[in-house]
Amino acid sequence: MITDEQRAKARRLFFAEHWKVGTIAAELGLHHDAVHNAIESRSFLAPVLRARAELLDPYREFIHVTLDQYPRLRSTRLHEMLRERGYNGSVFPVRRFVARQRPSRHEAFLRLSVLPGEQAQVDWASFGSIVVGRAKRGVSCFLMVLSWSRALFARFYLDQTTESFLNGHVAAFEAFGGVPRTILYDNLKSAVLEREGDLVRFHPRILELAGHYHFAPKPCAVARGNEKGRVERRIRDLRDGFFAARSFRSVDDLNVQLEEWVHRVQRGRLVPADPDKRIVRDALVEERARLLPLPEHPAATDLVRAVVSGKTPYVRFDRNDYSIPHTHVRKTLSVIASQTVVRVLDGMVEIARHRRSYDAGQQLEDERHLAALTADKRKAREHRGRNRLFAVCHFAREFLAEIALHGGHLGGTTSRLLRLLDLYGAAALNMAIRDAHTRGAFRAESVAHVLDQRRRADGERPVIVVALSDDPRVRDQVVAPHRLDDYDNLADRVGKEASHE
Repeated sequence: MITDEQRAKARRLFFAEHWKVGTIAAELGLHHDAVHNAIESRSFLAPVLRARAELLDPYREFIHVTLDQYPRLRSTRLHEMLRERGYNGSVFPVRRFVARQRPSRHEAFLRLSVLPGEQAQVDWASFGSIVVGRAKRGVSCFLMVLSWSRALFARFYLDQTTESFLNGHVAAFEAFGGVPRTILYDNLKSAVLEREGDLVRFHPRILELAGHYHFAPKPCAVARGNEKGRVERRIRDLRDGFFAARSFRSVDDLNVQLEEWVHRVQRGRLVPADPDKRIVRDALVEERARLLPLPEHPAATDLVRAVVSGKTPYVRFDRNDYSIPHTHVRKTLSVIASQTVVRVLDGMVEIARHRRSYDAGQQLEDERHLAALTADKRKAREHRGRNRLFAVCHFAREFLAEIALHGGHLGGTTSRLLRLLDLYGAAALNMAIRDAHTRGAFRAESVAHVLDQRRRADGERPVIVVALSDDPRVRDQVVAPHRLDDYDNLADRVGKEASHE
């Protein structure tokens, strides 16, 4: 029953404020019919609606024929066609008439029934992103569900590449202990390259994997997501039952937690619509006997990519630089990357191996590569130094040969002779080397002693030579210079005192 107060308020809101009937009903907490009775709308709305409906009467047969020919034609398009034929009413009577003639239909789906070991369903699911060092990486989960037992395999990755997709398959087969005969895919780019109706072109690496494990890849029908509802349901389970409000240190830590959750929670549930009330764990044991056996060797799923090394001994892969031997710069090489290891090959020969990094802008180095480069640079410097020495001092070749014969250090001797060359000149050094050779003194210090004696005999001041060790730990030592102002001030003060005396 509606009270007099509600009736008066409804009439005021409708006639004075021009509120709609639905708004008045919501505001007063009344049914739409009660509001219509209060404002007595049927007395003035019915003739109007009837008059509008009568405008459509001459066109009803045309609408029937058109809908029979084009059952999914929209009411707005029908309205445009009617206006071209003289109809001057609004689209609303057309919509009401079409709704009665073409009631909305809800598609019914058959329950999908499969045999044990017959089918699995596969999909990717995105779970946001995480920060790895200076890189932001997307977190994705690969899922495979056995359709009969509902057993789930899931693993998180930091990408959705084909290689990760294949790796997920291989890991799932190992976890299930066998291979389903058919695997159902949605139109994933990792699986389906191109599709035109029922014509499907699968990714060649999926076909290669199918040939290795003997399963048949099968695409879902277009607009039939229900066909892989089992894996869709598992995605919702992961989002709500596992991932929500979960903390983890890395994707490896996340996968450890996921594996424990799958074994403890997901495989402890009842198999849906199973008359025998089996749990997933027990159903998997039964289904495993019906799966195809695993091959002797797992399929290779590593990424293989050709790269060109630059002038520095590194190759760039996935936003990071990995060191290689310096003998392989400016060459075309192959990078083979798994989820954990990056290998670099020259043809069939492995020349470098590194732990894979998902950071960005990192240099991952093998100390042996850098040590070999340093040693090679040192040898090159020594070689250039000897060539320079031989070019200006023709006695130097025999002198160094004698040093080598007596077990001396050629590199250090060459370095010291080059310093003497810069201090005394080529002619003086050549004569000094000859004299030292004549005396049988096969050391750089002997040559320096001969040079110093001659300089003193000529009445010149001796040259003070500071001999630094060739040990790189000494030669590369950085010494911070000190200010000499205090010494200058002291010298000035002593000079002034002497002048006063």
